Amino acid sequence: QVQLVESGGGLVQAGGSLRLSCAASGRTFSNYAMGWFRQAPGKEREFVAAISRSGDRTYYADSVKGRLTISRDNAKNTVYLQMNSLKREDTAVYYCAATLAYLEIVRTAYNYWGQGTQVTVSS
Repeated sequence: QVQLVESGGGLVQAGGSLRLSCAASGRTFSNYAMGWFRQAPGKEREFVAAISRSGDRTYYADSVKGRLTISRDNAKNTVYLQMNSLKREDTAVYYCAATLAYLEIVRTAYNYWGQGTQVTVSS
């Protein structure tokens, strides 16, 4: 089992920044590729970003490229999502997830999920 706990969400004005963190415990963190997903009200949960086990590879949804950056610190068992130039359409609950696969964008490939953290972007 892997336990994931997100933090760092909140209310921010459009154009502002936030950094989300996801702390992992349980199994060896570096064995898992990590991903961030988000779910807006009335919408499906969608892929945002993913990072490989060592952090050498990343992948982003087109809607966030150039604005959001995923990173990880295996010594701290933590994955981050730096969010810059936020837009109202970024408003959602953000979830981190862990997978034993190499690098995945498919939600069903992820085995473990956090409880989510709310990000609200105001105009």
